This record gives sequence, structure tokens and C-alpha cells, in this order.
Amino acid sequence: MAVKTSNQAPKNGPDGHRAEGSVSDSSTGQQVAHDEPWSVEQEDNNIVPLTRAEAEKLFGPNVSRPSRVTPFKVVAAQMVLSLGATLVWWLFYTPPGAAALSAFLGGAICWIPGALFAARLRTLSGAETVMSWMLGEALKMGTTIAMFVAIAFWYHDVRWVPLLVTYLIALKTYWIALAWR
Repeated sequence: MAVKTSNQAPKNGPDGHRAEGSVSDSSTGQQVAHDEPWSVEQEDNNIVPLTRAEAEKLFGPNVSRPSRVTPFKVVAAQMVLSLGATLVWWLFYTPPGAAALSAFLGGAICWIPGALFAARLRTLSGAETVMSWMLGEALKMGTTIAMFVAIAFWYHDVRWVPLLVTYLIALKTYWIALAWR
């Protein structure tokens, strides 16, 4: 194994470019080198997987334990947080009715699309592909946007601050679920 002691590339040809691994691009007349650093990294396939003992030492004894957090548990947590936020808006906002309903709708904008996505995951039953996940996410985003638009057009007494705050609280449940594993 050779150790490079200089930051300059070796000069092999009369024009100062490396002779090996370079091809002339006929459209621009420039030299294209194939000895780029990224190709060297791609050629380094000496990846050694961790043993079970090394993984447990690095990540703890529960490294291979499957997560107890399911999509339906996340949706249930979103519903509970939405109802809790609705109660808080009911108690501390004047007038309480419109604020509490807006807060409930904000939470529902988060957990209804999440429930649709979780139901879609249950119907896939092991035949998941990237495209099916993308379609599920598209359904989820489309439902979220449609609910925001529907509330903006048809609920004229909406209080936007309670709606958006409760939506964001319910949306952050995903981060809590990831940390809870």
C-alpha cells in the first residue's frame, strides 16, 4: 500500500495530465479523468458487517428487538394529543366553542390521513414496493391538502391559530414515536 506524501497528482504526460484513465471529450476538447475520488470510494468494497456481540455493544442489548410502535398506535397517539389540545383551547380561549372546534379540526387534518395511510399499509400484507408507499404518501398528502382547502372554504368561523397549533402538535407525534422505540 503506497502512501501519498503530496497533494499534487503525479504528472505522467507532457501536458501534465495523467495518461491512465483519461478520455478526451470530443465535443468540448477537455480531458475527462476516471480516477476521481468518488470512483475510488466506490471500488472500496471492504465492508465488514457487525457481529451480534459488536452490535449489542454499540447499540445496546435491545438492538434486534422489533419496534412496538405501529402506525395505528401513532394515529391513536395523534388522536389523544388532538383531543387534549382541543380541551386546552376550550378551557383557555375566548370564545371557547370556535377555538375548540378549530383545534379539533386541526388535529383531524393530521390523524385522518395518517389513519388512511395505516389502513393502506395493512391491506398491502407484505407486498410492499416503493411505488405502493409513494401512492400511500400521495393519498395522505392529497387528503391533507383537501381537508385544509375544505375548511378554508366551508368553515367561515375558523380560528387559524388553534387549528395550526393543534395540527403541528399532532404532526410532531411521528418524532415522539421514533424516539420512543
